[in-house]
Amino acid sequence: MEFYWNKKNNTIWLCVVVVLINYSCNSQKSKENYILATTQMIYDIVINLVDSTFQVEFLMGEGTDPHLYKFSQTDLRKLNQSTIIIANGLHLEGKMNFVLQKISKTKMVISIGDSLPKESLIKISDKIYDPHIWFDIELWKKVVKVVSNNLQKKYPSKKLIIRKNEISYINQLNDLQIFVQNEIRKIPPTQRVLITSHDAFRYFEKSWNFPVKALQGVSTTAEFGLKDIESLVDFINQRNIKAIFVETSLSSKGLEAVAKGLKSKGKTVNIIEGLYSDAMGTIGTAEGTYIGMYKSNISKIVQALK
Repeated sequence: MEFYWNKKNNTIWLCVVVVLINYSCNSQKSKENYILATTQMIYDIVINLVDSTFQVEFLMGEGTDPHLYKFSQTDLRKLNQSTIIIANGLHLEGKMNFVLQKISKTKMVISIGDSLPKESLIKISDKIYDPHIWFDIELWKKVVKVVSNNLQKKYPSKKLIIRKNEISYINQLNDLQIFVQNEIRKIPPTQRVLITSHDAFRYFEKSWNFPVKALQGVSTTAEFGLKDIESLVDFINQRNIKAIFVETSLSSKGLEAVAKGLKSKGKTVNIIEGLYSDAMGTIGTAEGTYIGMYKSNISKIVQALK
């Protein structure tokens, strides 16, 4: 398991975190069958695998940008009370990496991204890989198996039910792949370009041969400038793209500037809001599930570009 830490983070903040972790570890006991996921996407896998005897929670909910997430004392309590922590890894959790590394010394912390074959990941730079693996459904099925295998090892008495649920969920993901493939065919090849705020859709691009352009890089901590806006304006104008997409976890200001730049050139582009990238929808709604989130994105993309 690999965790990366940004050396620019404040040393005082680190000291405070260490004190909080040590206090929590000494004052709280783990709850039996309590699984904590860092993101909703991972949470959705777990609840599809386990039965009602498990307590499953997540830290980063609707509209949350995991790259910039700041955890609280409540989060630390959940982390320390959990039996297993399942994280995305690949540096998605940003500042939480240090905490996860600390806790992994005393309990099981599964970093799903770091459990995948490196050749299946998109490399960004030395030792850094794109963390947005959930947009490749085939890769996400491998993640399901990673989670399932670890849960079966941890809870051998639940092995049969977890394995049965794994097969059922994989079948649902197979159906999702067929749905997405059929929907994308409705978009003319020349219009198959996804314009977003930040570069969270490389795995979507790779798995569906659907080019993606974004203002920001893989992490939202990277800033964009006037040159980035102008470059995107020129690209959209040349390709005559119909729509650009605002993600639920990010501000629309950047893409609004792009739309304004296009307007100055006599070009109108539709701004489509509600695209899910680093977070899903509200729990209890279709968009609050992985499959529902993916279908919602596809429906928005197809309606805007076909």
